[in-house]
Amino acid sequence: MTKPIRERERIFRRLIMFTKILGFLGLSGCVLAPVAGEREKLDAVAKKDRPSILFVGNSYSFGIPKEFGELSASRGKDVRIGHSTYSGWSLTKHSRNPGTLKKLQEGEWDVIVIQDYSTNPSHNERQRRMKMDPGVQFFATEARALGAVPLLYQTWGRRDGNPDIAGDDFYKMNDRVRKGYLSASRNGGGIVTVKAGDAWEREFRAGRGADLFYEDGSHPSGYGNEVTAEEFYRTIFRE
Repeated sequence: MTKPIRERERIFRRLIMFTKILGFLGLSGCVLAPVAGEREKLDAVAKKDRPSILFVGNSYSFGIPKEFGELSASRGKDVRIGHSTYSGWSLTKHSRNPGTLKKLQEGEWDVIVIQDYSTNPSHNERQRRMKMDPGVQFFATEARALGAVPLLYQTWGRRDGNPDIAGDDFYKMNDRVRKGYLSASRNGGGIVTVKAGDAWEREFRAGRGADLFYEDGSHPSGYGNEVTAEEFYRTIFRE
């Protein structure tokens, strides 16, 4: 493991510990200062001949890099795409993974997409900030330090909601996920967000909700990947 990566791990561990202490005391966690001009910087990236995009996430991101790349190519956009995606991983776990950090630091990326574990944004505010904010803020800070634009990937509620919550459903869980990502974006300095969960809700209201999911009611089907990739394309290229 290289020295820069070890140093970043030490910084992240301190951030985690600080967040836990604040949570124990009932205080709010870290909030990054607002970062101006990132939407404009993303617009400039979209005009490059070959923008480069790294996806950091888990199984909700497995099919998105390929789907987004194919969609972009079909519309005349040449995009270089990489990914560090592992089933069940949170951003916290990624922050401790030398492979993810190496790929992040050495890829010369224009955009770094960050996606947390699927249920983390749906927790209550105190739990969410302890579980989610440190990872989001770590990767947003790293992306900016490397000259890249961080892009937050807002996922969706599960088809039948959280089975551990009585009376839950897709709409209720999706609203919690939306609010969680909105808060994480704000606390991360105002991270530009790909609102895939909002696109999924529009599909639900149009009667196509069942088509979005794999049979487990959580992961995206091929159609779910298409809807999500379309939202990425609209957010990045504004078309």
